[in-house]
Amino acid sequence: MELKDTVEMMNSEDYKERFKAEYHQTKIRYDKLDDMTVKYEAGTLNFEPKCSLELLKEQKKFMGNYIRCLKIRAEIEGIEL
Repeated sequence: MELKDTVEMMNSEDYKERFKAEYHQTKIRYDKLDDMTVKYEAGTLNFEPKCSLELLKEQKKFMGNYIRCLKIRAEIEGIEL
């Protein structure tokens, strides 16, 4: 799934569809950030980031915690992600 695939869900009148879109968008961004930090640490990133690896890893940590909160909420509310 790509971000563009979530547009219809994000515009839905159904909050469960919007919730799914939010989860998928966050997960897509998290996975891309994870790939970037792995390459950064390995020295194989094809550009030089302006911010530190530590800051990127902190962002990734918070995003991971947010994804976990969304998963717990989905479980409570019976939303299949």
